Amino acid sequence: MRVFSIITALIVAATLYAFVMERDRLMALAGDAPSDVQANGRGDTQVSEGPDTRVRVMVLQSLAQDVDSAVLLRGETEALRQIEVRSETSGKVISEPLRKGALVEQGQLLCEIDPGTRRVTLAEAEARLAEARANVPTSQARILEAQAAIPAAEANLKQAQARVPEAEAGLATARAKLPEAEARLVEAEARVKEAEINLNAAKKLAESGYAAQTRLANAEAAFEAAKAGVKTALSGLKAAESGIEGAKSQIQNATAGVESARSQVESARAALQSARSGEESAQSGIQAAEAGVASANKEIERVSIHAPFGGLLETDTAELGALMQPGSACGTVIQLQPIKLVGFAPETQVARIETGAMAGARLVDGREVVGQVTFVSRSADPVTRTFRVELEVDNSDLSIRDGQTAEIAIQAEGVKAHLLPQSSLTLDNEGRLGVRIVDEGSKALFQEITLLRDTRDGIWVTGLGAKADVIILGQEYVTDGVAVAPHFEEVTQ
Repeated sequence: MRVFSIITALIVAATLYAFVMERDRLMALAGDAPSDVQANGRGDTQVSEGPDTRVRVMVLQSLAQDVDSAVLLRGETEALRQIEVRSETSGKVISEPLRKGALVEQGQLLCEIDPGTRRVTLAEAEARLAEARANVPTSQARILEAQAAIPAAEANLKQAQARVPEAEAGLATARAKLPEAEARLVEAEARVKEAEINLNAAKKLAESGYAAQTRLANAEAAFEAAKAGVKTALSGLKAAESGIEGAKSQIQNATAGVESARSQVESARAALQSARSGEESAQSGIQAAEAGVASANKEIERVSIHAPFGGLLETDTAELGALMQPGSACGTVIQLQPIKLVGFAPETQVARIETGAMAGARLVDGREVVGQVTFVSRSADPVTRTFRVELEVDNSDLSIRDGQTAEIAIQAEGVKAHLLPQSSLTLDNEGRLGVRIVDEGSKALFQEITLLRDTRDGIWVTGLGAKADVIILGQEYVTDGVAVAPHFEEVTQ
């Protein structure tokens, strides 16, 4: 059985090949096809005309027309603004709820939370602020006192510094007296030796009887006087040395006075710096207290939740007695006047849309609205590769709802275009979209086109020139250069 199936398949394949690929030869063998050379009645041969090999096609003679070239988009309505108002603090709701659908004005109270101890916290923060401000005058008085002490300390320092040269001058004077005292001592000691020699001589002469007792007494008196001079000179020397030591002591005292005065100046400056730091601390205390007051006031403000703009409540506000936490929803407010229409333009059309262009839209219920383009996105959606386009239209009666489907037409510069049936479109071997036309030599030719708009009557395309003979039936059976026998359709444009 399998052999018969294989044989049958081969016979069918051969038959199909013969009918498809060798159709002309089979018809010639059957006598259906006319021969190129036939005998006439007189026995002569004549050459007959061959069969017509042109492909019959239906052609539309199309003329370019001026069209407004509006950009058509599918989109939807969208609220101009929408926000879910949330709480920034915690507490129980003490206000009656507003029901969804209610109109609210900007700044209208939506939810009010029990303030609790927030006002007490505010009073405490204000008391701290008053205390901090009271510390400022005290700090400023300390600064003035410290500033006044610095000149006095500096004056004492100058006086102490002036005493040092005076003490050094006294030391120099005392040192200058020391050589004189030493010279007097030497002189007194020399007189003592001289008086001693004279005394010895007088004694020997007196013993020998050559000198009177008077001379001996004078010599003894002179010797005693010389010794007294030595003592006086020693006293003068010691006084000079004591003067030097006293001068040195005065210098040390003067130097100590300078150091003490410098310490007083540094202490006065340190007291000034401390007073200034105290003032800065007082100012910081004021700022901290002001921040506390501001925080307490802000916390009190947060217990009242207001509408950020006028619009409609999309949800009920929080129920009376509900516990609110930071981030808890109070209600949703939407603004529908004016309302936005949002569409998404493809890459090929977005360059033709300009901000401020007039636009119209038809809603699903048949209503038509007019507005202006207010926004054209500069960034494409990463998934759809389309660009967001927004326009605003009047909705003073609030009849247009958020989320309604709309067909949007945006005004653009007019162009010359052809109106063709959708069935006339075809693709070339490279996948480009176009149509096939009949050229001047009655041959098929592919022409690439650009889609402009899709309507119920057909599609508007550009790229064909002012006049074109477009093949609307049979374009899939011919290629470029194939001769065609056009049958023209009546122009209906």
